[in-house]
Amino acid sequence: MDLHGSFHVYDTTLRDGAQQEGLNLSVADKLTIARHLDGLGVGFIEGGWPGANPKDTEFFRRAVQELELQHAQLAAFGATRRAGLKAADDPLVAALRESGAPVVTLVAKSHDRHVDLALRTTLEENLAMVRDTVSHLRAEGQRVFLDAEHFFDGYRENRAYALEVLRTAAEAGAEVVALCDTNGGMLPTWVSEVVHDVIETTGVRVGIHCHNDTGCAVANSLAAVDAGATHVQGTVNGYGERTGNADLITVVANLELKLDRQVLPSGLLAESTRIAHAVADVTNVPPSSRQPYVGTSAFAHKAGLHASAIKVDPDLYQHLDPMAVGNDMRLLVSDMAGRASIELKGRQLGFELTSETEDGRELITRVTNRVKEMESRGYTFEAADASFELLLVEEVEGSRVGYFETESWRVITETLDRAAPGEEAVSEATVKLRAGDARIISTGEGNGPVNALDQALRQAIGQAYPEVTKLELIDYKVRILDQGHGTDAITRVLIETSDGTTSWVTVGVGHNVIEASWEALVDGFTFGLRRQHRG
Repeated sequence: MDLHGSFHVYDTTLRDGAQQEGLNLSVADKLTIARHLDGLGVGFIEGGWPGANPKDTEFFRRAVQELELQHAQLAAFGATRRAGLKAADDPLVAALRESGAPVVTLVAKSHDRHVDLALRTTLEENLAMVRDTVSHLRAEGQRVFLDAEHFFDGYRENRAYALEVLRTAAEAGAEVVALCDTNGGMLPTWVSEVVHDVIETTGVRVGIHCHNDTGCAVANSLAAVDAGATHVQGTVNGYGERTGNADLITVVANLELKLDRQVLPSGLLAESTRIAHAVADVTNVPPSSRQPYVGTSAFAHKAGLHASAIKVDPDLYQHLDPMAVGNDMRLLVSDMAGRASIELKGRQLGFELTSETEDGRELITRVTNRVKEMESRGYTFEAADASFELLLVEEVEGSRVGYFETESWRVITETLDRAAPGEEAVSEATVKLRAGDARIISTGEGNGPVNALDQALRQAIGQAYPEVTKLELIDYKVRILDQGHGTDAITRVLIETSDGTTSWVTVGVGHNVIEASWEALVDGFTFGLRRQHRG
């Protein structure tokens, strides 16, 4: 505990994060994300700007009826009253008052030039706007936080006025004044010096709101906390305009796991990875694999040297136990992999590979050499665990996993010479294979050759294995490996397949995209059938 009460973790994903280019949230999306954020245990969820944005007004209306938050309080964001009006008469202030949110976060100008040029009013009137709006909302029974916009830039230009804005807000009843690095241009030592000065000079409770334009949003937030800030704002996955806001999960993980400050309810930090990915699913912005703590690559090990050390003690090449944030260690199989990587990866997949016997050493050597040879031809197993598992099964059991045997396949794409603009070409694929005791011929149509092959293969296999209907192709990636060869270049295809619960990735390589796609498709269906039959 500190002199100002408990530490505040304040999330602004739904408001500031939603300003990210290409990110567009519906009201239903925002309600879903709010539930996820509450599951993380944040103290405050900033829902948006009621009155200024119809979607946000609707969010707060529905939130009163539909959200049952266990840990968080909703905060409505808005501005101080307009110049020349009383706060009680300003319709945007009324929208904050009527939002149903127990907390209001007011943005106020703390940079004198912004007061002159943006608000077009006097410095004295700006202070009156802060004082009047904060005191009015407090009198109406709402908690008030103040976001001092462009504070650090304003502090450098006119320190005395920037500090006076903070004093005015605190004296009028604002619980917290958050110093905003709105342009994102600060560095950690600068932030630390300013926060120290603000606290020593004014005695107000200080919060921090950082943008990532220097790549220092998380570091700046931590520097502010180290200097005495007890309220930190950020967004899940670092969403936000330009280069984003401080990634709140990274900030919180550092505070709890590195600085031994518990800022979330006990045990909820372990939900971080799940929630970060769940929010990414709603926003439809793919999560960064290299995101600290919660990224899929955050605890991934590729080099054989690392794997050898991890085999002895996982902590030798990991800064903490991934389970602390709900993540997991991954071993990547690649041409850099040594014997230890193969052994550990095999163990992860359920194969008790051991280098302690002659047969085990011979098997591990064979798998290692095969992986390196195949990767030299363009395969990648670090991104295609399912294909690696099928390779491993083949080496361990001495035969290829096979629920069907392909006899032949072909695909034809037809388009009319005088097709209407935008009219798609139709592809038709024919697959001949043996499954069980039957020879099956199947034809499928699609909006492209890969889609047609997928349809034909699915129909053919489905005659022997109806459970294949559960499998769905959900992602498809193509990379040209030797671009200097033009259309004759080697092509790598990665296909992600799902059974509705989990997903897996398979790889195919060939001299053309159709050949590579076929190989990845076959592996994807084979792996899915193997998983269902084993389950």
